[in-house]
Amino acid sequence: MPAFLVPYVFIAAGILAGLIVERVILNRLRRWAGRTTWKLDEIVIDALRGVVFLLMTLLGLHLALPYWHLPPTYASILSKTIGALALLAGTVALMRFLSDVVVHYAGQYIPVPATTSAFRVIVRVGVLVTGLLVIFQTLGINVTPILTALGVGGLAVALALQDTLANLFAGLHILAVRQIRPGDYVRLESGEEGHVVDIGWRNTTIRTLPNNLVIIPNTKLAGTIVTNYSLPEAETAVPVQVSVSYDSDLEWVEEVTLEVAQEVLRTVPGGVPEFEPLIRYHTFGDSGIQFTVVLRSRTYPDHAVLRHEFIKRIHRRYRQEGIEIPFPIRTVYVREAVSAQGRDPGRDKGTE
Repeated sequence: MPAFLVPYVFIAAGILAGLIVERVILNRLRRWAGRTTWKLDEIVIDALRGVVFLLMTLLGLHLALPYWHLPPTYASILSKTIGALALLAGTVALMRFLSDVVVHYAGQYIPVPATTSAFRVIVRVGVLVTGLLVIFQTLGINVTPILTALGVGGLAVALALQDTLANLFAGLHILAVRQIRPGDYVRLESGEEGHVVDIGWRNTTIRTLPNNLVIIPNTKLAGTIVTNYSLPEAETAVPVQVSVSYDSDLEWVEEVTLEVAQEVLRTVPGGVPEFEPLIRYHTFGDSGIQFTVVLRSRTYPDHAVLRHEFIKRIHRRYRQEGIEIPFPIRTVYVREAVSAQGRDPGRDKGTE
C-alpha cells in the first residue's frame, strides 16, 4: 500500500468503525437493554449515541496524524484540537448520562422531584462548564483569569438578573419543600387551576382543563395562596347539595339517596367504588329540608362527571319513588293604596 494512503485508511477505518458501533452494536444493545428492568443500561446507551461515531472518527484522525509529517507547530495545534473535540464529546455524553440519572433515580433518594426542567438544566450547565474548563486547560489556556473574571463579574450579573435569579431560587424552594409537584392539580388564589406541567428555572407551567397553558413566574407562585388538590392524596370528597319537600319520609329519602350514590361510585369512571357515601341533613330551608351527599373521586377533575351523573340519576329515582324536590317559594305582600275619596286602606293581599 502506498504510504500516502495510510492516513486516509486510518480515517476511513475510524468512520466505518463508528458507523458499525452506532448502527449495529448500539442498536442491538438498546434492544437487549429494553428487555431488562434495570434502567441504567438504557441511560448509558442513549448517552453514547452520536458520541461514539465522533470519537472513532477522531481516533482515526489521531492515528493518521503522524503519517502527514506536518510541521511541529501545526501538528501540535491539530493534536490539541483533536483532544479538545474528544473531551467535548465526552462532556456531552456525561451531560446526557447525569441528567438522565437525575431524572430516573435522584427522586428515589432525595426529597426533590428530579423530573423538572430546573434540575435537568442545572445538571447540564454544571457538567458543560466543568468540561469547558478542562478543555481550555488542555489547550494550554490558563483558566485562573477566567475564574477570577467570572467571580468579579458575578456581582454585576447578579444585579442585572435580579428577577431571573429570584425566580430561580423560588423554583428551587418550591421543588425542595415538595408542596407543589409536577402532575399535581392546583388552584391559585387568583382563580387559575389545572395540572402542574413543569417547574422550570424561571416559570411554572400549568395546563388548565380547557387545554391551555398558564405561565406563572416562580416568585409569584411562591408568594400566593395555592390549593393543592393532589396532597396529601389525590382522592377528594365530592359534596352535592340536595333538597326535598317537608312532606318527605327522611329515612326513605336517605336510603334511596345512598343507593343512587353507591351506584354512581361503582359505575362512573373516576369514582371510588369502595367508599361509603354519606348523607347529612343540615338545614330547614325556605322551601324544603336541605342536606349534603358526600361522594368521593379519584382526582379533583373527576368532580364534574360525578356530580353530573349523580344529579341525573337522583332526579330520575326521586321521580320514580314519588319524592318531591321542591321549587323555591316566596310569599309577597302587596298593600293597596288609599283611594282619593278617603276610603279605608285596603287589606294586605298575599300572593305566592
